[in-house]
Amino acid sequence: MNKPLPDLVPSLRALANPQRAQIMDWLLDPPAHFPPQRDGDLIQDGVCVGFITDKTGLTQPTVTSHMKILESAGLVSSKKIKNWVFYKADRGALDQIAQVFGQAASRR
Repeated sequence: MNKPLPDLVPSLRALANPQRAQIMDWLLDPPAHFPPQRDGDLIQDGVCVGFITDKTGLTQPTVTSHMKILESAGLVSSKKIKNWVFYKADRGALDQIAQVFGQAASRR
């Protein structure tokens, strides 16, 4: 069942930041944007926060803050492996956003 538009506001706010939107784009196709990882599979486990930090050029605390915002909005999930946190896009959440806006556009 689709969420009503007001329930999507946290997700939309999270994606309104250009850096977070870019990170989400990368996480949707991790093999195209990140090198293979020693620990954790890019698809199954997600992308190590260290790789996201390297690719963005931001500091690790800034990337962690961005990832926590994306996670609290339900757009990514996290998994700890050894001393690292891995992030994976939640395609279902993104599909819901697309469906809500697709339905709204089709009513016009």
